Amino acid sequence: MNPLWRPSTALVRSSLASLPLALAAVLAGRPDLLVLAAPFLVVTAGALAWRPVQTPRPDHRLLHRSLREGEGTVARTTLSETRDVEHLVVALAPQRFTATKPALGTSGRTVLTPDSVARVDTALASFRWGVRPVAAGQVSATSAWSGFRWGPVELAPETLTTLPTPGAFGSRAPTPHPIGLVGTNPARRTGDGTEFASIRPFAPGDRLRRVQWRVSLRTQTLHVTSTQAEEDSSILLVVDALAELGLSGGVHGAASSLDTAVRAAGAIADHYLHRGDRVGLRVLGATRHRHVPTSAGQRQHRRLLDTLARITPGATRDFDRRRLRFGVAAGTTVIVLSPMLSEEAIATTVTLARRGLSVVVVDTVPTGLDLGSQDPRLRLAWRLRALERQGLLRKLEVAGIPVVRWRGPGTLDVVLRRLTRRAARPQGLGSV
Repeated sequence: MNPLWRPSTALVRSSLASLPLALAAVLAGRPDLLVLAAPFLVVTAGALAWRPVQTPRPDHRLLHRSLREGEGTVARTTLSETRDVEHLVVALAPQRFTATKPALGTSGRTVLTPDSVARVDTALASFRWGVRPVAAGQVSATSAWSGFRWGPVELAPETLTTLPTPGAFGSRAPTPHPIGLVGTNPARRTGDGTEFASIRPFAPGDRLRRVQWRVSLRTQTLHVTSTQAEEDSSILLVVDALAELGLSGGVHGAASSLDTAVRAAGAIADHYLHRGDRVGLRVLGATRHRHVPTSAGQRQHRRLLDTLARITPGATRDFDRRRLRFGVAAGTTVIVLSPMLSEEAIATTVTLARRGLSVVVVDTVPTGLDLGSQDPRLRLAWRLRALERQGLLRKLEVAGIPVVRWRGPGTLDVVLRRLTRRAARPQGLGSV
């Protein structure tokens, strides 16, 4: 419920200064004291004459509830029933990964037209992905002559969804197992496509534009050019949010392991969805939205980014390795983005690889990790843990699960070509 108007400090001071001086001037017959009291009497009389009777009604909202990292919006505070308001002030509370203009988050405005709606806009920018409450603060107003004050009234925070800005990523390597109908990945079978397969004798149903005239004239038999069919592939992104290593500095600062995983997942999804492939997502962590089914299109892109923005680091309590057997189609290429420090992440990677899926691990541990502490014991503990981690990564590579460090464009090219050659070999001949 909105508070009522109450006397301001200025009104109390002018009243306490003017009344004793006026009383002393009358009783002692001192006109000079009355002259001294006159300014205070004018302020007191003016403030009491314009005593407010109408209670303002505030409204607070964000103009945009969804942004990308580094983008900005406006927190708009509107005050109605402003007949008795002369000046209003809005102060927003500071928050990490959020910047305001003015920098302190305090803005004011003088109401020149009574009985109108007063509005104060505060520019606000978000520098890190996530779903967080922003624009919490207070609003207050003063009446004419600064005699009475209304507020401060608490402004409820608004929920802002900041989508991750995908990093730069590109790949020219085909996926190992294209399993769809229409796409850009060369398939094992022949059909309509752009990749040359062979030159063979003409057969009923072949199109005339495929006729290879030079070979036909030389052999006196009609030959055609056959091409490899092009199919779309299925990509499953597994993001490890069980722990976060390093300190995040937002979109313009240093990246933590979770920052790297989230932005890399967004970049990979953006790349393959634009190619017409199907992309899905699984999150290992405490977030409520852990699974996005594999699909294609722009709606799937927004669904993936929205799920990535809702990730919060933390251990999951209901991890079940057996649940990984459902919802992952044969031929899916699995990309695990993880620092590989938790038992759940290791179990997930090994389980998916044992199913015969092509699995790639993207190491998200930041280079030059900042532990945020100068404690030598903490640094020693991390060195020991890093040695254990290096041994584990070597075992994964020996087991046929490639591990690469995220470096943007071209990160997956080499390993995808290796997996493609491995998939093209007959079973039983070993792997690359």
